[in-house]
This record gives sequence, structure tokens and C-alpha cells, in this order.
Amino acid sequence: MDCRPNCGVCCIAPSITSPIPGMPDGKPAGVRCVQLDAGNRCRLFGRPERPAFCGGLQPSREMCGADTGHAMQWLDRLERLTTPTP
Repeated sequence: MDCRPNCGVCCIAPSITSPIPGMPDGKPAGVRCVQLDAGNRCRLFGRPERPAFCGGLQPSREMCGADTGHAMQWLDRLERLTTPTP
């Protein structure tokens, strides 16, 4: 499946714990990655400095659904389910 144009939800909804250029401590859930361009495309796509997490998160019909709202809800839920409890 190809990414939906101008979406970027996978670069906003999840937390990323590894360093990202411009975000050395990673990013919290719900925060827009500094590497998203104006068209919501990753500036690091295909580059070695792209976090492994990002390369592992592949678009799917289940995750992306019919619109960005679905994708945000799905990834928000996944974030909640995989966040370690203190």
C-alpha cells in the first residue's frame, strides 16, 4: 500500500524514542516530527539517519483506513496499548 498524499499521521501520532535529526531525544506521541515537510512527506525517507522505528511502520489498510482521522485513531490506540505503565 502506498502512503496517502498529505497525511503524515505516522510521523505525528506515535512516540519515537530514538534520536531524529533535529529531535535528539526522539519525539513524544502527538507531536509533529520536525522532518515532515509542508506536504507531510518525510525528509529522511530512504536515508540512513531515518529511525528504524519509522522504517518498520509500514502503511496498511488496517492502519490507514479510509482517511487521516481513522489513521490517527488507530495509531493513538496503538500508542496507548504499547506504552509501558510506570
